Amino acid sequence: MAQQTVSQYEEIKKRVKDVKLYINGEFVDAESHETFENINPFKNEFINEVASGDHVDIHKAVMAAKEAFNIWGRMKQNERLEYIYKIGQLIEERIEDIALFESFDTGLPISQTRKQVARSAQNFRFYADMVKSHLSGEAYQVDDEFINYTIHKPVGVAGLITPWNAPFMLETWKIAPALATGNTVVLKPAEWSPLSANLLAEIIDQAGLPKGTFNVVHGFGETAGASLVAHPDVQLISFTGETKTGSEIMKNGADTLKRFSMELGGKSPFIVFEDADLDRALDAAVWGIFSFNGERCTANSRLYLHERIADEFIARLKERVDRVIVGDPMDPNTELGPLIHKTHYHNVKRYIEIAKDEGCEIYSGEIPAELTSGNYVAPTLLLNANNAMKVVQEEIFGPVMAVMTFKEEDEVLELANDVKYGLAAYVWTNDIKRGHRVSQAIESGMAWINSQNVRDLRTPFGGAKYSGIGREGGYYAFEFYTERQVIHVSIGDHRIPQFGKKA
Repeated sequence: MAQQTVSQYEEIKKRVKDVKLYINGEFVDAESHETFENINPFKNEFINEVASGDHVDIHKAVMAAKEAFNIWGRMKQNERLEYIYKIGQLIEERIEDIALFESFDTGLPISQTRKQVARSAQNFRFYADMVKSHLSGEAYQVDDEFINYTIHKPVGVAGLITPWNAPFMLETWKIAPALATGNTVVLKPAEWSPLSANLLAEIIDQAGLPKGTFNVVHGFGETAGASLVAHPDVQLISFTGETKTGSEIMKNGADTLKRFSMELGGKSPFIVFEDADLDRALDAAVWGIFSFNGERCTANSRLYLHERIADEFIARLKERVDRVIVGDPMDPNTELGPLIHKTHYHNVKRYIEIAKDEGCEIYSGEIPAELTSGNYVAPTLLLNANNAMKVVQEEIFGPVMAVMTFKEEDEVLELANDVKYGLAAYVWTNDIKRGHRVSQAIESGMAWINSQNVRDLRTPFGGAKYSGIGREGGYYAFEFYTERQVIHVSIGDHRIPQFGKKA
């Protein structure tokens, strides 16, 4: 490990302070004064103490947000959007600082967190622009008797529950449209990555939003998260995370008739036909499974290769696996860092053992000896896999890719759809008719043809089947974060039935 990254690690470690809750414009301890430890995944060393909120703190935050909605929800649009632009500007001014803390807290390589934080600033600017240009209603004239028109209104208090993979960026994906459309927010971030949410609270506090507009309650899913979902004054829940957790959240929120947006698990297929550009397909396959340390919902964790090109592709894939740079997440050359938490590390390693028992040939890179104290899983291929295996059917959420072959288009379509998930899909072929045909036949919320996972903020993001419910992104987010109301206006003396008029 380079001396520069050693000193950088120690410098950031000294700068980290204990994390408090952010409620009604103040950084406060949990009412119970309970805390939990935050652990660095690179060395498995203690980082800091984090306030552990529960139902009492959630209630305080929701009441603050409910009160603030009277101001924020009724604010003139241009005035509200000035705050949104300001948040984006403040993030942009601190990109390097936020990226370092994100890398330190999560194990994500600094080269990737820099890009994620830059996109986070863009998220706020994008939604401010989108509200100006697309948050509009429709009007319908009915002869000379009526004009009916629609308006979008903020819903109220938005409960946002965010994951630990790329936490800063994924938090802003939800916070930006929620605030820009006039809702107030209570954020329950993942307990394994609390530094990002705390930095975001500091930035929003600096932006000067009315007190209570944005609140953060750290804590565990079964306490803080469950209380947020069950609270009767929270009108909507946006959740990104495990499918099982998403199902529980929907059950717990049913009594209060909440609206839900769920972006859940994935087991996305990556299909390479014999006529594909193999160089580009190889680049995309390697990046798509090993970036974000493999901890991404849209990762191409199932690789299907046409049998004519399978041997060549697998040989080249092994070469790339051998050359993936596993290292200190704060080293700009690192391509693969440690997994977020020891618990998750053991779970990913467990799946690799299951793959061995199921008959897979395991091919993996090496972990440098100086990194053994961290939660490192080497980039791994599960060769000779098949769809019946547990490791092909279940989400592993690490740098592990199952490799399989196929002969015919119909065969690979059946294989691609033979899982409960349906988030993303990737199709590689130079036959553009086949590209469209196969992509449309795959049961997924999103598909890319001859491309890696490139996110366009204007398009809907979400999954099919067990991968989620609803869509966010672009103006599609308005369907979730706003209430559409129709106003019927009489402009003539239309006939009104006269019940009870006759004597």
